[in-house]
Amino acid sequence: GGESHCHRQGKMSAEDGIPTACTTIEEVGSTGVGALTVAFLILVVSTVVFLSKANSSGVQRKYYYLSTYICGFAAMAYFAMLSGQGWTAIAGCRQFFYAHYADWAVTFVLTTILLGLVAGAEVDLIFGAAGSAVVMIFSLYMGSVSVVTTVKWFWFLISLMGLAGAVVHFAQSFKAAADLKGGEGSALYGKVAWIVILSWMCYPVVWLFSEGFASFSVSFEVCAYALLDIVAKVVMGFMVMSAHDTLGEGGSQSREYV
Repeated sequence: GGESHCHRQGKMSAEDGIPTACTTIEEVGSTGVGALTVAFLILVVSTVVFLSKANSSGVQRKYYYLSTYICGFAAMAYFAMLSGQGWTAIAGCRQFFYAHYADWAVTFVLTTILLGLVAGAEVDLIFGAAGSAVVMIFSLYMGSVSVVTTVKWFWFLISLMGLAGAVVHFAQSFKAAADLKGGEGSALYGKVAWIVILSWMCYPVVWLFSEGFASFSVSFEVCAYALLDIVAKVVMGFMVMSAHDTLGEGGSQSREYV
């Protein structure tokens, strides 16, 4: 049968009343594997580029190290998923890649720090925004593995609050710090912040229709997350790198051409 076999659950275990096994799991298809492969290659290349740039830079090194780890951690997660690791079956016998969440828990924090540095924000503000990002990712993960529907949507609500907290930091507190710097530094922050804000807002939308309502196929979900990861990590990283001289001016030394 078509859809029906995806939702047929295995025998119930007497002790705790949860299904012990799924007879069939709705898994990622060839399109999804293709997306994982392409994203993995792009992330690996970007990691190498940012690392070499970090090693040849002066005051800008900290930005490139962050970009290196942002793309590097994501590349590791994609390698795991390509190798058939980092997933489990969730309610509805659907393949769920928890490797994404291990990646995001780290990379969303690093992205927040990078944005804070570009803006010239105070450390306490950066910590506040990073905490909100962790709340968002942790809650999305918990929502994904929730069996009880009400619990699942409660977690989703908490994750939206975490996202809102991060976005408010980026759009207000960080922006105010960037505006104090003025000039090209402020303009750079504006561009990078919008890329991050818009891409981050799309993550819960994809979640809503994949882990949430299960209306997207696993392949579509994987493709959507891959695209968002590339925009939020690679595009964002290269956008920061394109402003190499502007970043140098904000440092302790004068303009550096490398």
